[in-house]
Amino acid sequence: MGNEVDLVADLGEGFGDWRMGDDEALLDVLTSANIACGFHAGDPRIMDATVRACVERGVAVGAHPSFPDLVGFGRREMALTAHEVRTDVVYQLGALQAVAAYHGTRVAHIAPHGKLGNLVAVRQDYADAVVDAVTHVDRDLIVLAQDGCLARAARAAGIRVGIVGIADRAYQDDGTLVPRSEEGAVIHDPAEIRDRTVRMVTEGVIRSRGGRDIPVDCDTVLVHGDTAGAVALAREIRQGLVAAGVTITGLERVLEGKKR
Repeated sequence: MGNEVDLVADLGEGFGDWRMGDDEALLDVLTSANIACGFHAGDPRIMDATVRACVERGVAVGAHPSFPDLVGFGRREMALTAHEVRTDVVYQLGALQAVAAYHGTRVAHIAPHGKLGNLVAVRQDYADAVVDAVTHVDRDLIVLAQDGCLARAARAAGIRVGIVGIADRAYQDDGTLVPRSEEGAVIHDPAEIRDRTVRMVTEGVIRSRGGRDIPVDCDTVLVHGDTAGAVALAREIRQGLVAAGVTITGLERVLEGKKR
């Protein structure tokens, strides 16, 4: 069997009359979507429109819960307890589940956003809080995560995990992301992003900022929808993967393929 991978982007990241990114165009490239649930972006109308657009195109719906940080777009660290993380995740997941049910679909996966997404990889209490929310709300959800605490905790609880490879972010030697506050954290050259993504999917490695090839077991490739030129970049990545013999398909199929 050849390489298969899911393509996902963060969508619905507007608020009121304010919009970020061209979700409609991105949806023509993707197989999955992480949809903002109101805490870092998104509101009921945007969530409704984004889920409807996903259903129309056959794109899998995923929850993108965040710290309650609308002003900081969920990218600031907050001194939340594990209990607060769990209840915030349950609240956001429940909101998106209701919108999905209205449109005749279901939430297929969950992918913590921003600083919460960074911290669940290295903080066991936060990872356990997210897994606790998933196991009590819907054990059929796929947890999208980088290798780390959340992925290990989800597997230990019998929850399926999709490992995320992030196309446009620099990695440190230990496999964590270079903080956005540091220069070079976000990669902007489309050709470089395409080539490193192809290598990540076909060879299972990515070049770190320190010049090391580090292992990345990539089930889904994340393209940030708020990046300048995100649509063109997503198309570039997809074309590069297809040219390398990679099949772009849904996350469910990717994970099933790994079982065979």
